[in-house]
Amino acid sequence: MNDQKIRNLFLFKNYFTDFFKNQNQKVKDKIIWIFRIIETIQQVPEEYLKHVEGTDGLYEIRVQQGSNIFRIFCFFDAGKLVVIINGFQKKTRKTPKAEIEKALNIKEEYERE
Repeated sequence: MNDQKIRNLFLFKNYFTDFFKNQNQKVKDKIIWIFRIIETIQQVPEEYLKHVEGTDGLYEIRVQQGSNIFRIFCFFDAGKLVVIINGFQKKTRKTPKAEIEKALNIKEEYERE
């Protein structure tokens, strides 16, 4: 993997870090590995980063570790800045509306500040 950064990740407040701290080391390692992909690969595969349909610029970082599936919401600001907001463990087929609403509220909070 190329070490040259194409994008920078920014953790907004403690929403993501609170989620991250509660994960086991294998999940943390996988999240960090995917973050490096997002930072260094020009065209990130949808397997790792996908636009959330029906939203204005909200994306989900997709993490799978064993049978566990996690989603981390983010959005782009000023082109090459990826703002990481919140994460959760996905337990249903579709992303729960409440999680999307929470992410959109955090995105609005970021845009106000």
